Amino acid sequence: MGLTTFKVNFFLFFKLPSAFFCGVRLKYISDSKSIVTVKHSWFNKNPFQSLYFAVQAMAAELSTGALVLSRIKIHNRNLSILVANITANFSKKAKGRISFTCLDGASIEKHIMKAIETAEGQTFWMHSKGVDEQGDVVSNFKFEWTIKLKK
Repeated sequence: MGLTTFKVNFFLFFKLPSAFFCGVRLKYISDSKSIVTVKHSWFNKNPFQSLYFAVQAMAAELSTGALVLSRIKIHNRNLSILVANITANFSKKAKGRISFTCLDGASIEKHIMKAIETAEGQTFWMHSKGVDEQGDVVSNFKFEWTIKLKK
Protein backbone atom coordinates (compact mmCIF):
# COMPACT_ATOMS: atom_id res chain seq x y z
CA MET A 1 0.00 0.00 0.00
CA GLY A 2 1.48 3.30 -1.07
CA LEU A 3 -0.59 5.85 0.81
CA THR A 4 -2.41 6.06 4.12
CA THR A 5 -5.50 8.03 5.04
CA PHE A 6 -3.40 10.25 7.32
CA LYS A 7 -0.92 11.11 4.56
CA VAL A 8 -3.66 11.97 2.08
CA ASN A 9 -5.62 14.10 4.55
CA PHE A 10 -2.38 15.87 5.59
CA PHE A 11 -1.71 16.51 1.88
CA LEU A 12 -5.22 17.98 1.52
CA PHE A 13 -4.58 20.52 4.27
CA PHE A 14 -1.45 21.91 2.61
CA LYS A 15 -2.03 21.33 -1.12
CA LEU A 16 -5.84 21.37 -1.53
CA PRO A 17 -7.07 23.54 1.33
CA SER A 18 -10.45 24.24 -0.29
CA ALA A 19 -11.25 20.51 -0.18
CA PHE A 20 -9.95 20.22 3.38
CA PHE A 21 -11.98 23.16 4.71
CA CYS A 22 -15.10 21.87 2.94
CA GLY A 23 -14.75 18.69 5.02
CA VAL A 24 -13.54 16.24 2.36
CA ARG A 25 -11.68 13.36 4.06
CA LEU A 26 -10.24 10.06 2.90
CA LYS A 27 -11.62 7.43 5.30
CA TYR A 28 -10.38 4.18 3.76
CA ILE A 29 -7.92 3.08 1.10
CA SER A 30 -6.72 -0.32 -0.09
CA ASP A 31 -5.26 -1.57 -3.37
CA SER A 32 -8.70 -1.83 -4.93
CA LYS A 33 -11.03 0.49 -3.01
CA SER A 34 -11.19 3.94 -1.48
CA ILE A 35 -13.86 5.77 0.49
CA VAL A 36 -14.03 9.54 0.87
CA THR A 37 -16.64 11.27 3.02
CA VAL A 38 -17.96 14.79 3.30
CA LYS A 39 -20.69 16.11 5.58
CA HIS A 40 -23.22 18.67 4.44
CA SER A 41 -22.74 21.86 6.47
CA TRP A 42 -23.22 25.59 6.32
CA PHE A 43 -19.79 25.99 4.73
CA ASN A 44 -20.31 23.63 1.76
CA LYS A 45 -24.03 24.04 1.04
CA ASN A 46 -25.76 25.40 -2.04
CA PRO A 47 -28.82 27.73 -2.05
CA PHE A 48 -31.09 24.63 -2.15
CA GLN A 49 -29.88 23.41 1.27
CA SER A 50 -27.88 20.46 0.00
CA LEU A 51 -24.21 19.73 -0.64
CA TYR A 52 -22.79 21.94 -3.40
CA PHE A 53 -22.04 19.96 -6.56
CA ALA A 54 -18.41 21.11 -6.67
CA VAL A 55 -17.81 19.74 -3.18
CA GLN A 56 -19.27 16.42 -4.31
CA ALA A 57 -16.92 16.52 -7.30
CA MET A 58 -13.90 17.16 -5.04
CA ALA A 59 -14.78 14.19 -2.86
CA ALA A 60 -15.50 11.92 -5.82
CA GLU A 61 -12.27 12.93 -7.56
CA LEU A 62 -10.27 12.22 -4.41
CA SER A 63 -11.79 8.75 -4.15
CA THR A 64 -10.45 7.93 -7.63
CA GLY A 65 -7.26 9.99 -7.49
CA ALA A 66 -6.06 8.54 -4.19
CA LEU A 67 -6.07 5.09 -5.79
CA VAL A 68 -4.10 6.36 -8.79
CA LEU A 69 -1.54 8.13 -6.58
CA SER A 70 -1.23 5.09 -4.36
CA ARG A 71 -0.41 2.77 -7.27
CA ILE A 72 2.07 5.26 -8.74
CA LYS A 73 3.83 5.62 -5.38
CA ILE A 74 4.35 1.85 -5.22
CA HIS A 75 6.20 1.92 -8.57
CA ASN A 76 8.39 4.83 -7.48
CA ARG A 77 8.35 6.27 -11.01
CA ASN A 78 7.88 9.87 -12.06
CA LEU A 79 4.44 9.89 -13.71
CA SER A 80 2.26 12.90 -14.38
CA ILE A 81 -1.48 12.56 -13.88
CA LEU A 82 -4.38 14.72 -14.94
CA VAL A 83 -8.16 14.51 -15.14
CA ALA A 84 -9.08 14.90 -18.82
CA ASN A 85 -12.86 14.49 -18.62
CA ILE A 86 -15.60 14.17 -16.05
CA THR A 87 -19.22 13.14 -16.21
CA ALA A 88 -21.68 13.41 -13.35
CA ASN A 89 -25.23 12.49 -12.54
CA PHE A 90 -27.14 13.82 -9.53
CA SER A 91 -30.15 11.78 -8.45
CA LYS A 92 -31.06 13.11 -4.99
CA LYS A 93 -30.30 16.06 -2.72
CA ALA A 94 -27.08 15.38 -0.85
CA LYS A 95 -27.71 15.96 2.85
CA GLY A 96 -25.96 14.56 5.90
CA ARG A 97 -22.72 12.61 5.48
CA ILE A 98 -22.08 11.45 1.92
CA SER A 99 -19.63 8.61 1.20
CA PHE A 100 -17.96 8.40 -2.19
CA THR A 101 -16.67 4.94 -3.01
CA CYS A 102 -14.38 3.95 -5.86
CA LEU A 103 -13.85 0.23 -6.52
CA ASP A 104 -11.62 0.58 -9.61
CA GLY A 105 -8.20 0.28 -7.98
CA ALA A 106 -7.40 -3.13 -9.44
CA SER A 107 -7.69 -1.86 -13.00
CA ILE A 108 -5.08 0.90 -12.62
CA GLU A 109 -2.01 -1.33 -12.57
CA LYS A 110 -2.14 -2.34 -16.24
CA HIS A 111 -2.35 1.31 -17.35
CA ILE A 112 0.61 2.33 -15.19
CA MET A 113 2.71 -0.58 -16.47
CA LYS A 114 1.87 0.26 -20.07
CA ALA A 115 2.75 3.93 -19.52
CA ILE A 116 6.11 2.92 -18.02
CA GLU A 117 6.91 0.30 -20.67
CA THR A 118 5.90 2.33 -23.73
CA ALA A 119 6.56 5.89 -22.45
CA GLU A 120 3.23 6.79 -24.05
CA GLY A 121 0.35 8.46 -22.29
CA GLN A 122 -2.51 6.26 -21.13
CA THR A 123 -6.12 7.15 -20.41
CA PHE A 124 -8.69 5.28 -18.36
CA TRP A 125 -12.02 5.90 -16.68
CA MET A 126 -12.78 5.48 -12.98
CA HIS A 127 -16.18 5.56 -11.26
CA SER A 128 -17.17 6.99 -7.88
CA LYS A 129 -20.61 6.58 -6.34
CA GLY A 130 -21.93 8.99 -3.70
CA VAL A 131 -24.28 7.45 -1.14
CA ASP A 132 -26.05 9.15 1.79
CA GLU A 133 -26.48 7.79 5.31
CA GLN A 134 -29.73 6.03 4.34
CA GLY A 135 -27.94 4.13 1.56
CA ASP A 136 -29.51 6.13 -1.26
CA VAL A 137 -27.35 7.06 -4.24
CA VAL A 138 -27.12 10.85 -4.50
CA SER A 139 -24.58 11.13 -7.32
CA ASN A 140 -22.38 9.19 -9.72
CA PHE A 141 -19.14 10.51 -11.15
CA LYS A 142 -16.83 9.19 -13.84
CA PHE A 143 -13.34 10.61 -14.25
CA GLU A 144 -11.08 10.06 -17.24
CA TRP A 145 -7.54 10.03 -15.90
CA THR A 146 -4.45 10.45 -18.07
CA ILE A 147 -1.03 9.25 -16.96
CA LYS A 148 2.28 9.75 -18.68
CA LEU A 149 5.89 9.01 -17.84
CA LYS A 150 7.81 12.22 -17.23
CA LYS A 151 11.07 12.57 -19.13
